[in-house]
Amino acid sequence: MPPVAVDRPLRVGIAGAGAISQFHLVGWRALPDVELVAICDPDISRARARAEAFAIPNVYTDFTDMLDHHDLDAVDIITPVGTHAPLTRIAADRGIHVCSQKPLCATVAEARALIDDVGDRVRFMVHENYRHRPHYAMVRARLQAGVVGSVKQARMVVRSSSCLTADGSEPALLKRQPYLRSFPRLLVFEVLIHQIDVMRVLFGPLKVESARLSRINPELAGEDAAVIVFSGRDGFTAVVDGNISAPGCPPMPTDRLEVMGTLGTLVYDRDRLYLEGGRPEDTVTFDLAKNYQVCFSEAVRDFTTGLRTGQPFQTDRLDNIQTLELMEACYRAAGVEIR
Repeated sequence: MPPVAVDRPLRVGIAGAGAISQFHLVGWRALPDVELVAICDPDISRARARAEAFAIPNVYTDFTDMLDHHDLDAVDIITPVGTHAPLTRIAADRGIHVCSQKPLCATVAEARALIDDVGDRVRFMVHENYRHRPHYAMVRARLQAGVVGSVKQARMVVRSSSCLTADGSEPALLKRQPYLRSFPRLLVFEVLIHQIDVMRVLFGPLKVESARLSRINPELAGEDAAVIVFSGRDGFTAVVDGNISAPGCPPMPTDRLEVMGTLGTLVYDRDRLYLEGGRPEDTVTFDLAKNYQVCFSEAVRDFTTGLRTGQPFQTDRLDNIQTLELMEACYRAAGVEIR
């Protein structure tokens, strides 16, 4: 497919003005040669607030109405998961390129049907942004440089109190995204899908060997704790251990990744990256608040660069479906029916 809008600003429409849209829009506003033409949200007050904050001239409550009134090159879909497929189809039918928030669809079957329907009519990327986080980019670079030798084992631990009810206060994650309370599949589907994508990027193709899911907060419909075992090439084994109702932990999830190889052990712990037993001066410390925005901005940049140059998106729909398949395989391994 030829590059898009190489001689003028890229004309972009935004679908969704919820909490996460703030981070997308900061990323969009930082890019040169991009025109944010319009934003839509069923809640007109939210759409107007975002439009005012980011100087977006046109506001709508209906996606189709927005597309009817403007000649857009691309849309950024930042809406609940159940709307991703219908909005993507509407855009593709009009020849408008799509960046959709993750997870792409509720099930792999739905995602595959969507990918087949869209085909190559438009460029189509999923906004899965953890691989763009600077600390994981540096982990990848160090592994490729051979600092641990041949990788044999890895463990990712994810902790937060974001779904923990304490002192009668609303859990942080549920306050920001209250609809998650009723999700029948929660932790792996909504949170750990990020870490699963990172593990794929770092270690190559993975297979789910086992998964144990549990619910600590009884007010939730889905799981808030999980332990998943993966296998990979040449005897590689990995564990992803997550808990988002962990007392005393920060409200935002923090990661600890240990990578054990034949020559050394590389550790990323919350905001520090170091080689176990290595020189203290080689330790790198990251600004997590800054990194949170960086990964949104870099994902948006990757989308626009791909449209301008024709190069593949890092999280093209055909790449992201592999992450979605692993996520779904975790539930199947735990005995959860996918519907």
